[in-house]
Amino acid sequence: MRFQPNTTFLVTGGAGFIGSNLCEAILAQGLFVRCLDNFSTGKRDNIADLENHPRFELIDGDIRDSETCVKACENIDFVLHQAAWGSVPRSIEMPLAYEEINIRGTLNMLQAARECKVRKFVYASSSSVYGDSPQLPKVEGNEGKLLSPYAVTKHVNEEYAAQYTAHYGLETYGLRYFNVFGRRQDPEGPYAAVIPKFISTLLQDAAPVINGDGKQSRDFTYIENVVDANLKACLASSEYAGHTFNIAYGEQITLLSMYETLCKLLGKNIAPVFGQPRAGDILHSLADISKARKMGYSPMFDFAKGIAQCVEWYKSNL
Repeated sequence: MRFQPNTTFLVTGGAGFIGSNLCEAILAQGLFVRCLDNFSTGKRDNIADLENHPRFELIDGDIRDSETCVKACENIDFVLHQAAWGSVPRSIEMPLAYEEINIRGTLNMLQAARECKVRKFVYASSSSVYGDSPQLPKVEGNEGKLLSPYAVTKHVNEEYAAQYTAHYGLETYGLRYFNVFGRRQDPEGPYAAVIPKFISTLLQDAAPVINGDGKQSRDFTYIENVVDANLKACLASSEYAGHTFNIAYGEQITLLSMYETLCKLLGKNIAPVFGQPRAGDILHSLADISKARKMGYSPMFDFAKGIAQCVEWYKSNL
């Protein structure tokens, strides 16, 4: 991937799990990155090693404020919009907050990018937009009934982005992430993602709780693949503007299989506890990534390679 030396990036949610990894990767290419985060879910620790970098700039601000969004987009070539609230269960508890942050916040960012003449707007969508569709693998254009307010917000984001491409010429690229995992993903709290939460629990010699019978499956996607997808989208042909793309590896792993792998890597022999299924969760997820490959995406990390690196990071940092 080659960018001009004076290329500038804005990463919203840049102090979060995915955002901080994007900031780090951009700086590693010798380029400028501006981070916008209000630290509602992001952590200053995630960007502590970046804050004194001469090509890094931090704006402590909220995407719900339109003036902040415009300020953040000034003199920016590429926006990588990651700022959002995740978690299906929390969205069911707090639908109004999700509308304000995920929908209005994204609309503010789209408008700011348009006004500041940003070259491309790459944004985080989610596999949750497939809802109850039983089709496997998941293919863009074959979605089902949405199962949570979180999924609704991501669907609306995609619709607004397509409108901004169609009516205002802003090149938008939606990345439907499938169960991303990797370094700096928060293992704490009631809404923590399953992999870091399991690793943290096992490192404490405790038994993690699997919601449901563990036979549900996911297309677990290592963070390096997601970073690659964002940067490839910035270099993608304009013919793909206004489109959405599945970002995954294309590999189906059950929760039980994932758990067994973690136990082997950590040298643990602890039986899990089985709890009730979570409201709004889908049973199975597997991505068809052929469209993303045409856009330029080429994942290098399968689950086995990614989880091995992930476990080593948590062993050194928890």
